[in-house]
Amino acid sequence: MPTFEFISRCETETDRLAAKVAQVIEPGDVVALVGTLGAGKTRFVQGLARALGHSPDSITSPTFVLINEYPLEQLPLFHMDVYRLKDDDEFLGLGPDEYFDGIGVTLIEWGDQVRHLLPERTSQITIELTGGEERQFVVDGDLAERLLRTDAPKKEA
Repeated sequence: MPTFEFISRCETETDRLAAKVAQVIEPGDVVALVGTLGAGKTRFVQGLARALGHSPDSITSPTFVLINEYPLEQLPLFHMDVYRLKDDDEFLGLGPDEYFDGIGVTLIEWGDQVRHLLPERTSQITIELTGGEERQFVVDGDLAERLLRTDAPKKEA
């Protein structure tokens, strides 16, 4: 499976990646966001929301509420955080299938903790702090394939 890699040296560059993702993300996409505390998972979701026409200031980490729903006109976002969940049953109790099969995009912070419960079509964005403000984003799955197609050189006629 191909991967799409992106180095971000500041929040503006993270927003640029989020805007690229916004161009290719589709209803029904499920994205596991993986990274340590402070890696930039919520910040990426804010950038994606901005690119989809929503105020990023209203996007907050759902650590304590578990799920935030943003009914964006262009594409609804369902933002989950499974960091504090104790087990699989607690995750399944949230009714994730209703989100996965919905008309929006589901973004799951700490998605690696429940990866075995996510749809096969789930893409993953791994965020790694590489020094200072720099982060490496590695995207896999269908989302990576779509990003790579948009980055491919255009053939002239």
